[in-house]
Amino acid sequence: MTAKEHDPIGDGHEILHNEDYDAPFRSKIIGHDGWLFTGGRPAHSLNGDWAFTTDLHFNGLRSRWFEMQPIDPKDRVFPYDWDPFNSETTPVPSTWQTVDERHYLFEGAAWYVRTINRADLSTGARHFLRIGAAAYECKVFVNGTYLGRHQGASTPFFVELTEHLRDGENYLFLCVDNLRTLDRVPMRHTDWFNYGGLYREVEIFATPQDIVRDMFVHLVPGSDFGRIRVEVECDGALHEAQFTVPELGIASTIPLSKGRGALEIDASPALWSPDSPKLYDVALSYGDDRVSDRVGFREIRREGTDILLNGQPIFMRGVAVHEDDEHVGKVSSKADLARRFAHAKEMNCNFLRLAHYPHHEDAARMADEQGLMLWEELPVYWAIDFTNPATLADATNQLHEVVRRDRNRASVVIWSVGNENPDSDPRFDFMSSLAASARAMDPTRLISAACLVDLHQLKIADRMASVIDVIGINEYFGWYFPNYEDLVAIGKNSHPDRPVIITEMGADAVIPSMGGPETGRFSEAFMGDVYRKQIEILRKLDYIKGISPWVLYDFRAERRQNTWQKGWNRKGLIAQDKATKKVAFGIMQDFYAELMNTGNP
Repeated sequence: MTAKEHDPIGDGHEILHNEDYDAPFRSKIIGHDGWLFTGGRPAHSLNGDWAFTTDLHFNGLRSRWFEMQPIDPKDRVFPYDWDPFNSETTPVPSTWQTVDERHYLFEGAAWYVRTINRADLSTGARHFLRIGAAAYECKVFVNGTYLGRHQGASTPFFVELTEHLRDGENYLFLCVDNLRTLDRVPMRHTDWFNYGGLYREVEIFATPQDIVRDMFVHLVPGSDFGRIRVEVECDGALHEAQFTVPELGIASTIPLSKGRGALEIDASPALWSPDSPKLYDVALSYGDDRVSDRVGFREIRREGTDILLNGQPIFMRGVAVHEDDEHVGKVSSKADLARRFAHAKEMNCNFLRLAHYPHHEDAARMADEQGLMLWEELPVYWAIDFTNPATLADATNQLHEVVRRDRNRASVVIWSVGNENPDSDPRFDFMSSLAASARAMDPTRLISAACLVDLHQLKIADRMASVIDVIGINEYFGWYFPNYEDLVAIGKNSHPDRPVIITEMGADAVIPSMGGPETGRFSEAFMGDVYRKQIEILRKLDYIKGISPWVLYDFRAERRQNTWQKGWNRKGLIAQDKATKKVAFGIMQDFYAELMNTGNP
């Protein structure tokens, strides 16, 4: 034998009967406090083929697979249920449902394993593992040691490996599960597909001992577009950092106290907008560590029922979009994002609602470059355990991670703290806490939530309106609620003191050439009629300052199983092939063109 063999049985038959097997792995929550700013840092990619197996019964934790080492199978003394060093492989990033049809409806744990040779990594005093997203919980083990677990299916997280790497071969084990449980965010019941796996990039960053943890650069609200603020968080013994924006002639020293510092600088940058998406190179040095970013400067605020971008009223001509693909599931590529944005621009959009969870970070970077505004959202969706402190902690951590990831992106103008939750005292407290946290972390953006209308009073009456800046309204009159007159009544009965965005409206349709009906529900004709009637009513309401119809593309949704749906939500303006446009696409395209031509920017 070339290594000490792992004994999977251990203490007799305890692995068969101990239902407290996961107790050692409930601690060490991996959260935003381990954040590392990665802009400008070279990354060592761990993308590619990983050893892989599903694990329905969590046998890997029971039998401690993470302690296994490579041994020739013929030399093994003990029987074993899986050998990660002699295994099938799967590509990373990917979702297991779209790689292997055997796993299409699998919900449970899966193991990802790969070897890391210390000699292949860049030299540095410290090394950090970054996982772009793992759906939903990810337990991390290195060389047999449990390092912690992260919750949340759509946000990145970091684990410092410095003290756990050894010379030569190192063994990284990740146990990822996509179970739908009552305490998670989202909970058990959603209207999108429950993908699982490592579906975004996995990387290692080498750093010096003293490091930049975070950098937030923005235009100071209310400064008449004349001041820039930079906030930094560093980890080390040094007492100052150097900040530069060469194009603006800025080279300033930021004093630090306990690793934190902030500085406001007089400057007059060209302002970022959809018509002129100007970006600046910024950099921060802290001893031997240096990070950089490309940042746009703009101001977004509300005044009464208006949304003001750089002091001018703007109408959010939008569309909602899921992170979903017929062939690769939740995996995003730059080509797929470029197609998404091209379709939005073809429809005359200036805005996208990224629903219902944080999308790939490249979406915001590309939106910065192309001049599209974004709504980013937490998956506080439908039923949530609003009374559970652990659930609030999970949601708050997801919020911190997406805000820290994307708050330098000028394109992101709204943080949304949830979608379609019925009004209740626990829900109000839960979501108010999230709104307050978002505002404390980032005072430069609007806070919103996608709310429901009160169908009894026929008015906008959600109490969350008092703690958010923009009221999002999901309404499906003409589809789930056939009586358009109720929508007219809601318009007349509601008198919001702040702007409203129609965050969802629409109807399902399958075009005839793809097997859809010619008339009636699920026909293109019916969908088109819904859109025309909605536009006719909504355009008369002066407090509505944006629309994002549901949704750009058809997407997987297992709860949708009628003869037209077949496991897909068919409300897309474009079919699941992401190419075939439905008639409603042209209706929204013409409406948005009209708004542009009549002075609505």
